[in-house]
Amino acid sequence: MRLYLAVAVLMLAFVAYTEAQDDTSIQDRFDKFGQKLTEIGQSLAEKTKTAFHDIHNSEFGTSTRNWFTDAFQKIKDKIEEMRQ
Repeated sequence: MRLYLAVAVLMLAFVAYTEAQDDTSIQDRFDKFGQKLTEIGQSLAEKTKTAFHDIHNSEFGTSTRNWFTDAFQKIKDKIEEMRQ
């Protein structure tokens, strides 16, 4: 049992030592974090833009727009017909 405890303490000491050797400051870490968030945001925006473009140009999108245009025109025609 003592051997396992000693090994665990040595591992914790080694981890603490290696983290202490890291020269990056808190400010640097926040800067890197901000840059990563910016990259993720830009990537997400580009993927969303591509998805909307693909949907807009798909057969389903085109046929749906045409159907709504035709239905709206029919409604306008009926309203115009009722006015006369």
